[in-house]
Amino acid sequence: MKLFPARTAVVTACLLATACTGGTTESAGGDDGGGSTATLRYLIEQQEDASSQEALQEHIDADFTQESGIEVEVESLPLEVMRTVLQTQLRSGEGPDVFAWGSGPSFGGALAEAGLVRDLTSDYEEHGWEVYDFARERVTVDGKVYGLPGEAETIGLYYNKDVFAELGLEEPQSLDDVRAASEAVREAGMTPMAVGDKEGWEGGHLLSMALSSAVGSDGMEALVSGEQPWTSPEVVAALQLWKDFDAAGFLPESPTSVDYDTSTALFFSGDAAMIPTGSWLVAEIEDNADFEVGYIPFPAPDGPGIFAGGLGSGPYVSANTDDEDASLEFLDFLASPEHAQWTVENLATIPPREVDSDELEVSPLFGQVLEDTAELSASGDFGYNIDVLVSDAFNEAMYDGMQAVFTGQSTPEQVAATLEAAQS
Repeated sequence: MKLFPARTAVVTACLLATACTGGTTESAGGDDGGGSTATLRYLIEQQEDASSQEALQEHIDADFTQESGIEVEVESLPLEVMRTVLQTQLRSGEGPDVFAWGSGPSFGGALAEAGLVRDLTSDYEEHGWEVYDFARERVTVDGKVYGLPGEAETIGLYYNKDVFAELGLEEPQSLDDVRAASEAVREAGMTPMAVGDKEGWEGGHLLSMALSSAVGSDGMEALVSGEQPWTSPEVVAALQLWKDFDAAGFLPESPTSVDYDTSTALFFSGDAAMIPTGSWLVAEIEDNADFEVGYIPFPAPDGPGIFAGGLGSGPYVSANTDDEDASLEFLDFLASPEHAQWTVENLATIPPREVDSDELEVSPLFGQVLEDTAELSASGDFGYNIDVLVSDAFNEAMYDGMQAVFTGQSTPEQVAATLEAAQS
């Protein structure tokens, strides 16, 4: 992949979602004054590309272990396995020393409430860790900070600039523009939008982006906080939008039978002109698409929309770690600008903090995403990725509800009522 200098660089303090097994051990080092002999377990979500975990291990060995003397074993588990075993392992004392996990009530919040992760409030002050205010709030429970925020994520609409140019289409500035472009693409014999909802979580993102642009950041806050009911007309309209797009032939046939990998393959192959998904797709676009790609907020009913935003998983320290000092030293490394720059350039992650770096090299598309995210994070004017801010029960209702809308088993009004009941 060819790299280009970014105009404004941002760096991150963390990696992707992670998992857990094992605990701290001590190596059989002597007392030669050569530094710590701790061996830590750092567990991450299983990566689609095994080389990413290998590269991370090599980076930690070279840039952390050689300096500190602290060995770190990077391990991974599939996300669904991690969701099943994480609390059990942490409670038993067999969990990891440091692990990355999601922010929000159902993820890091639940672990904090259960007393399973270290309170990092004083560590932030001691080490001077800096993150965006909104990001720190997402890992704060009852006024105490329990984790380092994960990579920032936006959700919006990618489009194939080459196809749009061939069809004489401009970048969509409203939902009417999206409809007009979709009709033109459909008439040209292509799939307008590569949408799949087989796994269920994709539908949550579809609702998040349409609803965020329709009601704005304040409107999303009102819904998530319970100040505004989920039976509101705007929620029903956002659900209806995707039902209408499906009925109009703008999506692949039977979206609930199309998985995420298939939907991205449709876009990469040029068979679909647009794909509504998140900023995490940028690296794959660079590797798989041989055409120029644009990325915009999902448009609003009456004009340009706003990006839905959220946080991926970030590092936490187990409350039961056997070596707190070594774990905190490792966390300080993960929070450093140097590690952050490495993750941006090698893993295409987006940071929850802004750091100028003339040396950072990224593709033009990723450079745009970094700049957009920095501006949005600083201003606070972005929508919500709903699933990281609500309960498991709400997410289940949302995922099942979006699938039911696509299959015709439920109306948008019925799904909205189910969401309101799950919020209660």
